[in-house]
Order: sequence, then structure tokens, then C-alpha cells
Amino acid sequence: MSFEYPTSFEHHLATAPTPRLGLGLAALGRPGYINLGRSEDLPGERTVSAMRERAHEVLDAAYAQGVRYLDVARSYGRSEEFLAEWLEQRPEVRDVVVGSKWGYTYTADWRADAEVHEVKDHSVQTYDRQLLESRGLLGKRLDLYQIHSVTPDSPALTDTVLHHRLAQLATEGVLIGLSTSGPAQADAIRAALTVTVDGEPLFGSVQATYNLLEPSAGEALAAAHDAGRIVIVKEGMANGRLAAADSAPAALRSVAEQAQSGCDAVALAAVLHQPWADVVLSGAATTGQLTGNLRAAALRLDADQLARLATVAEPARGYWQHRSQLPWN
Repeated sequence: MSFEYPTSFEHHLATAPTPRLGLGLAALGRPGYINLGRSEDLPGERTVSAMRERAHEVLDAAYAQGVRYLDVARSYGRSEEFLAEWLEQRPEVRDVVVGSKWGYTYTADWRADAEVHEVKDHSVQTYDRQLLESRGLLGKRLDLYQIHSVTPDSPALTDTVLHHRLAQLATEGVLIGLSTSGPAQADAIRAALTVTVDGEPLFGSVQATYNLLEPSAGEALAAAHDAGRIVIVKEGMANGRLAAADSAPAALRSVAEQAQSGCDAVALAAVLHQPWADVVLSGAATTGQLTGNLRAAALRLDADQLARLATVAEPARGYWQHRSQLPWN
């Protein structure tokens, strides 16, 4: 297996009109999610058609503003379907990079009040089934396929049968990656960097949670970048905790006021200041949120401002405990 990035990734990173910023559809592909403020952000009736319309509206705005990396997942409800329809309706859009994820199965059946919204399984059987589902919707537009939410104890890090399946997909031009979650993200990332198939590295990208409140994976992500992996940052606004001036930490509000910018843009700009962050995702649910998020690309923070922002970090275990208690709404 030859370890080379698909040309589409290289093209995106080098030539995207708004470099280093992408759009994730976690909040737009299903009626229920843990992001704060969704009651105000989304249509009152979150029917499939209403959510499809909103997803396409935000995708149109993202593309018009230069975003060229789009991130979905099998467990994000109908996110792959909505994206596939958007791409089919806009045949002129050929320069976007599409990443999806497998490993969670969406089980909420389009209910925001479901007791269980997704079920995790990193088995070969789940991979085989979900790859067919992703390919059935996205076809050859699938550029990156990631194992969803890998933790240090995930069998996906040690299952050699799965590794060879993924390596076969890589020979078809799809970049193989993984996303991580939980307080031990750094351990999962470092373990992933050691996984090889026939002497070649398996994973070409890493997607991880990193934000002002939860920076614990930073050193591991820097190591991944130095080792030639593409680093994608998710949850840069901590599921909305860093977005609103009335709930953001005081240091963030202070820097945002000084910079004459929104808290959301400052929070994402702080991530963009990390040289190892190749792509930082916006999880916007409205076009207004998206426009605010994208202002981060032009925002420059000085050393004093970055130092003040660093003071808001929480212990990793406390952060993830808080996240686990956020209600699906």
C-alpha cells in the first residue's frame, strides 16, 4: 500500500478560498444533538424536509464563502444523504473534499427525544456494512473515511483484519483516518500513529476535539502533524459553550471585545493559531453562525491574548464529564 494523500486533499489545503476552515454537519443531519441553543437555531418543526432545506442553505453559504472541506458521518442522521443530494443538484461543485465517518449507527429514528441516539461498534462487520451505505450515497465523492470516536481501548487500533480492509480502501484513492474522543484522546492518537499495514502507516488523518476548554490533545496532534498526518479539529467551540457572549468564559469575552469580534470567531481563531491544525470545523446550524465562525480566518491574536485565552482550560476529565451530561435537544 502506498501512503499518499489523495490529490483532492492536497488541492484543498493549498488552494481553498477560505483555507483551513471546514463545515461539519453533525448539527444539521438529525433533529437532536447536544449543541447548545438548537431550540433557537433550528426550525420549530424539524422534519426531514425542513432539516434538508437548512442543511442545503448552510452548505450553499459555506461554498460561497470559500469552504471546501465538508464533514459528515453515518451516525449524523441523514447528513450523508443531505450532502449527496446537494452535490447532485450542483454538478459544477467539483472542488470540495468530502470526509465521512463510520463506527456509530444512528438509532434515534428521527426523534430528538430518543433514549439512545447512536450505538458504537468498530467491528469489521460494521465497517463493511457502513462503507456500502456511505458509498451508496456519496459514491466516488468520498475522499476521506474515518473510524468514528476511537478511544485507547478501541478494537479498531488492534484488529489486523480491519486494518487490511481499510488499507484496501486506501488503494482505491480514499484517505483513511480516525476521529477521537474522551479524556485520553492523546493516547489514542499516539497509538494510531504506530498502526501499519505491510510496513506502511495506515492512518493519513486524525480528527480530534480541541478547543480553549479542552486542549489536552494538543501535543499528540502536533506529533501527528509532524509525522505527516492531516489534522482536523472538531468541536472548536465546545458544543456551543464558547459561542455566546452571555455564557463564554470571562477571558474569552474580554479578548473578543478587545478584538471587536464575536466569541465564536475568537475561539476558532485560537485553534487556527496552532500551526498543526490543518482544518478546523465549523458546526454552524445557521448561515449567520457560519459567517460569524468564518471571521476567524482573518483574526490575528497576539501573544498576550493567546495567553489569556489559555487560562480557561479545564481538566480533561471534567470537560468530558460535563460534555456527557449535555442534553440532546
